[in-house]
Amino acid sequence: MKELHKWNLSPKEAIEEQKKLVELLERSSIKKVDLVAGVDLSFPKGDQGCAVIVVLNFPTLKIVDCVTEVSNISFPYIPGLLAFREGPVFLRAWEKLKIKPDVVMFDGQGIAHPRRIGIAAHMGLFINLPTIGVAKSHLYGTYKQPGKHKGEYEFIYDESEIIGAVIRTKDNCKPVFVSPGHKCDVQSAIELVLSCCVGYRLPEPTRIAHLISQKQRVKEKGFSS
Repeated sequence: MKELHKWNLSPKEAIEEQKKLVELLERSSIKKVDLVAGVDLSFPKGDQGCAVIVVLNFPTLKIVDCVTEVSNISFPYIPGLLAFREGPVFLRAWEKLKIKPDVVMFDGQGIAHPRRIGIAAHMGLFINLPTIGVAKSHLYGTYKQPGKHKGEYEFIYDESEIIGAVIRTKDNCKPVFVSPGHKCDVQSAIELVLSCCVGYRLPEPTRIAHLISQKQRVKEKGFSS
């Protein structure tokens, strides 16, 4: 795992760091996937973060590893800089994994971000693996609504450049906003996300990670359900 910068930064310093990191991102197709991970990050208490990473066999989507990390956080909630709040918790969880995946899906943005470096892209640089952002809501870029059936999608644009896709992962259901992080391209991200959707809006890696995260909230003392 790479250590690309310090975490005790001011918001202004964090933005400058993002501008440097975005130059390091790589675009390539994902060739072979045997293991895919999903990440869910939540903040059940203001000063604590919870990271869940679940690793699934692909294409069976059976769980082969799962870790949870709960630790204190210090960076404030600032849209566009969430990686500086969530990243340290994720990286501590990552160190606990016994089985490392080939690709990681994050409940968040990849390059569909004002500075092209959301949580999936940022963490992809740290773990040096292909990463994909699968967000439940729109953050950045323009798009048209896709058709109503599973598998239909429309690209997300930043002016004329394609930075992601709005994908219908289930018939007549709200779409998800998918964008590549690191070592991934838009088409690979679309194909893998759809391959991991089996009847739910969210792909199994992030859906299962979210379910485990909700159970963790109940188990941990002081967490609310």
